[in-house]
Amino acid sequence: MPMEPVVRIPSTTAAPLIQRLFQIPSDPPTAPELIAARTTWRGPHAPAGPDDVHHTAGELIQLAAETHSAPTAELEAVAQVLTRTLLAAGELDLTDADAVRLGPQDYARRLRGAVQGADRALTPDAAWFHDELLVAVCLHVLHHLVRHSPYIQRHLPERSSRIRQLVDLNDTEAAARQPERPREDVEFEAAYAEEVVRQHGWLRIVGVDFANAPDRWPLEDTYLSLEAEESSGSGVAGEQRTVLLADRALEGHERVMLRGVAGSGKTTLVQWLAVATARAGARVPFVLPVRRFAREGFPAPDDFLKAVRHPLADRAPEGWVVRTLLSGRALLLVDGIDEAPEETRGALRDQLRRLLRIYSGTGCLVTSRPSAVEDGWLAEERLADEGFAELSLAPMSRDQVTRFVRDWHTAARSDDHCREQRDRDELKEYEQRLLHSVRLYRELRQLATNPLMCGLICALNRDRSGSLPKGRKELYDAALEMLLQRRDPERDVLYADDVHLQQGPRELLLRKLAQAMLDEGVSELPRERVVAILDEALPAIPSARAQGDGEKIFSHLLHRTGLLREQADVSVDFTHRTFQDYLAAKELVAHGRLLSLVDHAHKPAWEEVIRMAAAHARPDECAEFLERLLSAAPKLRRPQVNHRRLMAVACLEHVTELDPAVRDLVHERTKHLVRPTTELAARGLGWVGPIVLEQLPDPEQVTDDAQALLLAITATRVEDDAAIDYLARLRDRSSLSVRNELARSWRRFDTERYAREIIAHLDPKGLYFPVSDTAELAALRSLGGRPRVELVGVMETAELREGLERESLTHLWLNAGPVDPDMAWLAHFPNLRVLRVNPRLPRVRNVPEGITITA
Repeated sequence: MPMEPVVRIPSTTAAPLIQRLFQIPSDPPTAPELIAARTTWRGPHAPAGPDDVHHTAGELIQLAAETHSAPTAELEAVAQVLTRTLLAAGELDLTDADAVRLGPQDYARRLRGAVQGADRALTPDAAWFHDELLVAVCLHVLHHLVRHSPYIQRHLPERSSRIRQLVDLNDTEAAARQPERPREDVEFEAAYAEEVVRQHGWLRIVGVDFANAPDRWPLEDTYLSLEAEESSGSGVAGEQRTVLLADRALEGHERVMLRGVAGSGKTTLVQWLAVATARAGARVPFVLPVRRFAREGFPAPDDFLKAVRHPLADRAPEGWVVRTLLSGRALLLVDGIDEAPEETRGALRDQLRRLLRIYSGTGCLVTSRPSAVEDGWLAEERLADEGFAELSLAPMSRDQVTRFVRDWHTAARSDDHCREQRDRDELKEYEQRLLHSVRLYRELRQLATNPLMCGLICALNRDRSGSLPKGRKELYDAALEMLLQRRDPERDVLYADDVHLQQGPRELLLRKLAQAMLDEGVSELPRERVVAILDEALPAIPSARAQGDGEKIFSHLLHRTGLLREQADVSVDFTHRTFQDYLAAKELVAHGRLLSLVDHAHKPAWEEVIRMAAAHARPDECAEFLERLLSAAPKLRRPQVNHRRLMAVACLEHVTELDPAVRDLVHERTKHLVRPTTELAARGLGWVGPIVLEQLPDPEQVTDDAQALLLAITATRVEDDAAIDYLARLRDRSSLSVRNELARSWRRFDTERYAREIIAHLDPKGLYFPVSDTAELAALRSLGGRPRVELVGVMETAELREGLERESLTHLWLNAGPVDPDMAWLAHFPNLRVLRVNPRLPRVRNVPEGITITA
């Protein structure tokens, strides 16, 4: 049988399979490591076994057989031999550096030599196919070892470069071997890419909806590139965080779980990735909002387009999605796993895992609110992991808030509404006043941490001529007044339809829809269900009933409030989940259903609804509600009971009037819950709010450094400037772990005050001082600089060159992706001796002589 000279497998499909065989170290190696220690099938707690290795070997063989002549009758026999050969990697006394020095051919020979005679049962053609496939697999194994070992990259640069070159050559030739795609696939894919750009290439900016203004803006002109944090290591003191631009998350990872709070920009990031991928043409993006199939389950590939009601669903060639997945060119963008009911999320996860195992070369991004799924939620129990990196969208830095506010006002000034110079000057004044207010007022600074809230604040600032509410509830109240009462008249939109409703009935009807979604555990409803809910509500609202039936009122709410959106004439949801939660909470309280929330208070997904319900409640009913949260709950597990009681503490921040006895009861019943005994528990207390500071012990009375660290972790997670007063009593500690925790939390607080009261007092010995934006850079420079500086925010080279103190800098740690990897500018710092580079970041170049590079 004629055979191809070399067997090749694309790295995009091989890499996830190799990760099943060799674990990624939690801490980047600083010395050679035994390959046997990295295998996933050895040791008492091994996540995999020989059967898993056999399963992976079978998948590698199938991938190779798709584009190479293979002995089809002997593929199972080849799989048995390949399994034995791969298992030998766990027996050889060989380090990762040794294997890289050998190269793929010689490393394959070493593995074959360890199982001599294993291929005797194979025919010559089958044995030849096995040997060539083994060389291809070894290439990808070595590439995996190089990628995850800073030691190898630093000490074997030429070998590492050669491995990467071989992988690039492998991918180029593998692509050339792919069978020619059907013409109808090529034509449809072009049309599909255009539709992706048309659908997702636009962004609605909250509040920029003046008369004659467009309803949406080009994504490429308005997109704000946010930062994401990836953590590694265990324990806070030893934990290493990588900061990178969120839209580059998939450049370094094939699969990502991305967490972000409501309004943090998760869906906008999905839009950006979809458009960028469609335009690039190398991969095919599939945007899969979970709310479209939350109850039905994860769709089969052939049903992807129908499940999300894609306009081209009926035109797709039969089997096109499956062929795209098999080719390793698909990118799944699974948006909002938290929008599935809690009881169905596990099934959705298992279905997604199964799909990614079948189509192993498929890239994937999954987004979620942080509270909906725990760390490692997508990890496969039987295997080391499914290749998912876990990232969290970082709160907007002060630089990013400033840029957003300026971009928002630039968009507003470019609108036809601002034809007069006077109007443009007025907006410029509002812009400057808002930037000043955000810097000055803690409440606004706490709210302006994500794009949704920043847009809302900009809109309200203009709407109220620079006079802004400060609290969260008050901000939403003002936003609803703007959208439901004043929006149309002030836009001169008086006759868009013949329905004329005031804010009261409009809000009441929207509350009915929000409550229905909450009760049914969904974030969208079928269109006919929405109309039915409105029809049912109208008899009790005479002013609305007199103006039409449910269909007509729905059309009015959809087009005139800016709070609802309709998808393909099939389903309806709120423009943002935050508005849904707020309106549902208000409706529950209005109908005396506040106490019904007690049964859900142990569920993290209900936190926002419960907080806002407490804010709306009357003093007497709020008091009873808090007492119920503190009462016994024998059917709940201890962590659930604790969460429910902590919700009572969290509600205190939003309650205007409350019986002092009830407030004291809350403090008494929860005082032991806010004294953490583990770092995980300490990190989990910040969501409770500033009230937690009142119940923590006096740090000056704590002599144990380990306990002091737990107090620091808890207080820094509160993200309220009141925490600075508490943290100031920890600043003189000599413990490096305590000092590190205080330093790394700078970005959570007011820059100048935290610099004066905390940063300036920390002993610099052995401590890297983190800077996340130019404001922190300037503040650190004003303190005279520090010998060791850690970059934890993405900044331009010119900003770093000017912002870092020239004489004092001796150590620089790059934990955030530099905009430009050219490091020639470091020659400006005469005393700089060490450059630490996070191995997950792109490789730097042109590092001046005399500077040592470490990981």
